[in-house]
Amino acid sequence: MPLRIIKADITALNVDAIVNAANQSLLGGGGVDGAIHKAAGPELLEECKTLGGCRTGGAKITRGCNLPAKFIIHAVGPRWQGGKHGEPGLLRSCYENSLRLAEKNGCKSLAFPLISAGIYGYPKPDALKIAVKSIREFPGSDEMDITLAVLDDDVMKLAREIFPELAE
Repeated sequence: MPLRIIKADITALNVDAIVNAANQSLLGGGGVDGAIHKAAGPELLEECKTLGGCRTGGAKITRGCNLPAKFIIHAVGPRWQGGKHGEPGLLRSCYENSLRLAEKNGCKSLAFPLISAGIYGYPKPDALKIAVKSIREFPGSDEMDITLAVLDDDVMKLAREIFPELAE
């Protein structure tokens, strides 16, 4: 199946690339970002220092370092500000730019976290719908094995309710 939603630690997945829900500095932070930097090791921080940050909605790629994934795609999601500041478009852009980088780098398998739905405060149901819609509508996404990896039981329950055909 080209897209599935699972409860899993994204740092442990054996895929060509994982997506990091990064901040604009790309130098590590909390949540998924902190977990990925910790698991990948200090080489990731050194490589990220050379990238010059990233704008919200954008994405940049690094090596996977100590992770099973060959690449890490760092996508900077929007902070939730009530939905009146372009957040949906910026979030969609994160998924699209990540998929473009994966495609450009020959990735056949890719794992996303639920971008912006943690410390950035994006409402989880909305974030989940944007993630799935963005992935499904991306040209060529049906040729990749794409996983949405979540750690939160509530998000997994939500996924089973909204997208029962995708939730495992």
